[in-house]
Formats: sequence, structure tokens, C-alpha cells
Amino acid sequence: MINFETVTSVIDRLQQRLRASIVGRDQVIDLLIVALLADGHVLLEDYPGSGKTTLAKALGESILSVDTALESMRRVQFTPDLLPSDVTGTTIFDPEARQFEFRPGPVFTHILLADEINRTSPKVQSALLEAMAEKQCTIDNHTHALSDLFFVIATQNPLDLAGTFPLPTAQLDRFLFKIRMTHISPKDELDLLLNFDTVKRGTSVNIPKVSVQELLAVREWIQTSVTLAPSIKSCLVQFAEQTRKHPLALQGVSTRSLVLAMPALQAWAAVQGRSFVAPSDLEALSPHIFAHRLMMGTSAESALEVVADCLREPMENCARSVSQ
Repeated sequence: MINFETVTSVIDRLQQRLRASIVGRDQVIDLLIVALLADGHVLLEDYPGSGKTTLAKALGESILSVDTALESMRRVQFTPDLLPSDVTGTTIFDPEARQFEFRPGPVFTHILLADEINRTSPKVQSALLEAMAEKQCTIDNHTHALSDLFFVIATQNPLDLAGTFPLPTAQLDRFLFKIRMTHISPKDELDLLLNFDTVKRGTSVNIPKVSVQELLAVREWIQTSVTLAPSIKSCLVQFAEQTRKHPLALQGVSTRSLVLAMPALQAWAAVQGRSFVAPSDLEALSPHIFAHRLMMGTSAESALEVVADCLREPMENCARSVSQ
């Protein structure tokens, strides 16, 4: 049975390894770790050359897999001519054995990098729905189980929209976080250039990797041992009701998003070094959890404003209930 010190040690090792390879992205790194520990998936949105792929590879290289049949990380470059079988796998006929044999696709891994996910057709995008929601994929009427840790990091470019297929609402709802990355600060950028050889070699080689079993144990401990007060849950419900009544939102957040938010809040509290969820955790995570789930009548940029507006009154009610 693990304890809080063990959980802190695992999180600290992950943070150190990722920060050794990625400069100036501490908040994004913490959000990525939170999503992993909350059993969610992440959609990274930023411009080319911002380190999205490097971040995903660094996470994959930080995880130690004892299962020789599964690689720590697999990458799929999504293109318009990609087929669902290129992602999930396919069944082929072996003439020597005179039987069909299943060849697993890239989803059979611990960390899957879906690079430029919006450049492939909705048919291929939907092939990931079952995998992301249920950690399994059905091929030729046979259901195959995926890794218990299965974690998807998808990327997309917010500006270059030519030849892309925007993710439908059902697909977006499978992502716990949508993280809009921005350019790193000039100071961090200069630091990267001055120490590029060191960063490229990987200063994390002396930091022990984190095993899949450790991550699964930490995930279970967080969900059972980090306190989530009823006042926080009430705040979530009030927030959802506010989004459904907001004049700028055509459709508010779903009940599923509230269910997914609970382990995310618990994981965020653990990353912050606490064994309880505070109201400030909801304020910190709500833009990443809920903004991409709102169906807006105006520009998508206003989703962040709607989230902040809808959260204001529930947070005040939560603060009053705590003070009483």
C-alpha cells in the first residue's frame, strides 16, 4: 500500500524528467501529469515547432514498461489517406498457418501520440472513440483490451486549417483537457538556445523512470485518498447549470465532463502537494476542462470568457459554505 510520500516521489520524478527535456512549459507539464493520473486524455493546440511532439516523447521515455509486448509510446502521423486499421490494427491471413492473424496497431501502447489529429477523416477519428472511452478496440467482431494506462496526447495546429477536419463534439468530449500552448518567454527561449546541447542529450537520464505499476497505484490512491468535499461537487453542478443557461452558449457542458472533472481536481491537488481539493483547484482547471466542450453561438475564443463568467457565482456560493 502506497502513501502520500510515495505519490509525491512519483510525481516529482515525472516533473524532473519532463522539465529536463522541455524548457519553459512547467504548467503544461503539470497539466499533462494531472491528465495521466486522472485517467484522461489531452489535446494540445499550438503552432508548429513549439515542442508538442518532444513533450509527448519525453513522457513516453519517462515510463518504464515491464510488458515486452507493449512499447511505452507509439506515434501516428494523421494524414487524409489514413485508414482506421492503420490506427487500431487489422486481421491478415497467414497462408502457412492457414488462419487469420491479428496484427495490433499503434493504439496498443501506453502513450499514444496522435499528431495533427484534425488532418484525417472523421472515420479515422472515430476509430479512437472506443479506445479512448473504454480502453478497448473492436476489430472484426473481436474486442481487444488496451493498456490500463492507455493515454492519448493529440495535437493540432490552430491556424493552418486548410485540408483539415474539425474534431466533432463527441470526439472533443473524450479529451479531459484542451491545452492551448503559447510561445515560451524570451528568457526561457534564450535559456533553451544557450543550453541546447545539454537539453538535446537529455539531462533526465540520471533520474529514475516511473513504472506503469507505480502510475496505476498512484492513480488509484489519488481517487480514493484525496478528499473532494461535497461543496466542490455542488459547485460543479451549479457551474454546469450556469453554462446551460448562458446566452452565448448554444449547449452547456455535459454530465460526463463533471464526472471527468472530479479525478482531475484530485490529481491536481496531489500535484500541488495536498491531500484535499480546494476551490482554487476548480478555478485553475476549469478553462482546460470545460471551454472546448461548450458549443458557442459566437467565436470559439469567447468560450473561456463564458467559463469564467459561469464559474463566478458558484465559486462565491462555495466560499460562503466553507466560511459558515
